[in-house]
Amino acid sequence: MVALGLCLLASSAAAQKTSPPAPFHYGDSPAAMAFADDLAQRRDLDPAWVRQQIGAAQHLPSVVRLMTPAPKGTPKNWAAYRARFIEPIRLRVGQAFWESHRDTLARAESQYGVPASLIVGVIGVETLYGRHTGNFRVIDALATLAFDFPGTHPRAAARTEFFKSELEQYLSLTRRNGLDPQALRGSHAGAMGLPQFMPSSWSKYAIDFDSDGKVDLFNSPADAIGSVANYFKAFGWQPGQPTHFPVAFDPDRLDKDALLAPDILPSFGVESFTAKGAVLDGPALRHGGKLALIELQNGDAPASYLAGTENFYVITRYNWSSYYALAVIELGQEIQSAMGSSK
Repeated sequence: MVALGLCLLASSAAAQKTSPPAPFHYGDSPAAMAFADDLAQRRDLDPAWVRQQIGAAQHLPSVVRLMTPAPKGTPKNWAAYRARFIEPIRLRVGQAFWESHRDTLARAESQYGVPASLIVGVIGVETLYGRHTGNFRVIDALATLAFDFPGTHPRAAARTEFFKSELEQYLSLTRRNGLDPQALRGSHAGAMGLPQFMPSSWSKYAIDFDSDGKVDLFNSPADAIGSVANYFKAFGWQPGQPTHFPVAFDPDRLDKDALLAPDILPSFGVESFTAKGAVLDGPALRHGGKLALIELQNGDAPASYLAGTENFYVITRYNWSSYYALAVIELGQEIQSAMGSSK
């Protein structure tokens, strides 16, 4: 019996040693509570309510890990990135989504000038048409990133301020719409619903496209479709303009460093673009707007290049990544092509 008792004590002690630490809530953070008081005053919200909501938010170490940048020098790979999204399941579900919401997509394209294929591509890449909208409590994710953003990030200070603003927008949005701030779930960055809108984007660009008297990006595909189209129009989408053109190079005249210097921002007219050694043909030579040289790395293989237009840049306002932009473009086009083939 004594031996058994000692064994039980030892097991209990070992269990205590391996037990995870108690979760940290931001009600125990003086900085978070000071932010809550300031927010309440500026937004004319009940201070006790704001303190209660932020105070109940839990620090999520997994969110910090997910936001920590990859080690410097980690190679990017467009082919691998593309394969994550242009794959059989997403193509099949995307085709079903398009068929189910054909009229709504056509109405959005007509009203906003944004192609249905692009809207379908965005919702497919973001959430697989609502199947994967995220399982993090939004209040936890936003509070973690507002008060404990990873310091190793090259833009940590700016991103901290961004997420403080998003936390503020989130509490205002939920209060205004009678939603429970503790209940909504989204991505590790606090993005929500089928199109993964951040709170500020929800407030500015989300619309009631099904005319039921409320904006619901979680349960209304129509609201998601109309909101994505409205977002792109607000950022300057130009109906009828291609997103990109093929590009080759003249080695004798190529000044690739100069072409890549503006990154994804369209900065060159066709004449100056080709003068630096870029080779265009067909419709690209008649393009009247600005162009950017887009470089997509392929790991150890040669990089891929394209000439991005202003519309390509508009897509990157949704997610600041040329890889993302081309993935949503190509997913939508592949689904559209598959639908045409099936007919």
